[in-house]
Amino acid sequence: MQPVIESIVLRQMASGDRLYLQLYKFIGAQPGKKVYIQSNLHGAEIAGNAVIHQLIEFLLTIDDTDLTGEIWLVPVCNPMGTNERAHHFSPGRYCIYEAKDWNRIFWDYEKEADDLVAFTKSQLHSDLKVIRQNYLTIIKQQFAKTLEKLNSSNGVPYTELFAYKLQNLSLDADYLIDLHSSTNQALDYVYYFQNREDSAKYFLLGFGILLDKYDGDAFDEAFMKPWLALEACFKELGRDIKFDVEAWTLELGAGMQMNPDSVAKGVRGVKNYLAQKSVLQMPDLSDDTTTYEMTFASSSNRKKYYAIAGGMIQSRMELGSTVKTGDKLYQILSFNKEGQLPSVIDVCAQHDGLVYDVATNQAVNEGEFVLGIVS
Repeated sequence: MQPVIESIVLRQMASGDRLYLQLYKFIGAQPGKKVYIQSNLHGAEIAGNAVIHQLIEFLLTIDDTDLTGEIWLVPVCNPMGTNERAHHFSPGRYCIYEAKDWNRIFWDYEKEADDLVAFTKSQLHSDLKVIRQNYLTIIKQQFAKTLEKLNSSNGVPYTELFAYKLQNLSLDADYLIDLHSSTNQALDYVYYFQNREDSAKYFLLGFGILLDKYDGDAFDEAFMKPWLALEACFKELGRDIKFDVEAWTLELGAGMQMNPDSVAKGVRGVKNYLAQKSVLQMPDLSDDTTTYEMTFASSSNRKKYYAIAGGMIQSRMELGSTVKTGDKLYQILSFNKEGQLPSVIDVCAQHDGLVYDVATNQAVNEGEFVLGIVS
């Protein structure tokens, strides 16, 4: 099947050149769920672009009867971040002009949903599909008000315009998948939200981190938080429901790299997820996850280690290592400039856990990130 391809203007530069998003819409023979998949929101995190490319190549080979609903794919969703350079390196995590993280700028309806209790009471005995449609209508109405601000004659900062363009594409999706990588070097894993553990297994990754602590400004959080708030409100009023609405962030390997193994895991996981969700009507794609073993941890149990002195990191625990309290995590080779011989400082684990993220740069100033542990 062939996609509908749309080019969306993002920004005009001082040179007169324009930046665009390219959107690929694969539309099935029968209506159904909408899946939105994007990659490269942080400029150095490029592995997701290869995942989307391989998904496009795969979808080109199937018939429209094999797809129920729609799959929207947006590779290189942040050209500003992707094109940023510092010598040979691609930072691309922040909008330097506004000093903002590209993934902490998004509109979260839940923060302004003052009438949530009243809405829930009005829907208390309604069908789940009706509730979803009514709530989505309200979200869209509130979101549309931001367009008035964008179109004002005094203009808005670029991050607001950029956030609107991405959220406008994804606001009405049923399933949202945001493809990232570590800014440094990390395991392949998935971020997920409460009560979605079973679906998390569909991605066939060995490790998942529950987002139990967040501010709502990240892309997946801003999408999912209103629905979680509504579920919680229903529960408080005595009705236990769960919407078939899900958001995921897949972390695939290291920044500035398209690791073939990480890309393969991403492609396999997304395909299986879409098959398990009956978006792809292809039973051969489905892996049985009923007995799939996956390690889960909570984001609130993450511990980051920062250099207690400037120097060079050596003898560092390998990525994926299991550590116990008191184990030596790494050493800092410190050239102290105090008229003394160079010193070696041992840094030990403060608690048990798994090393899931490590810094690419092993030369650190005091206070810079060295590694992350989750338990």
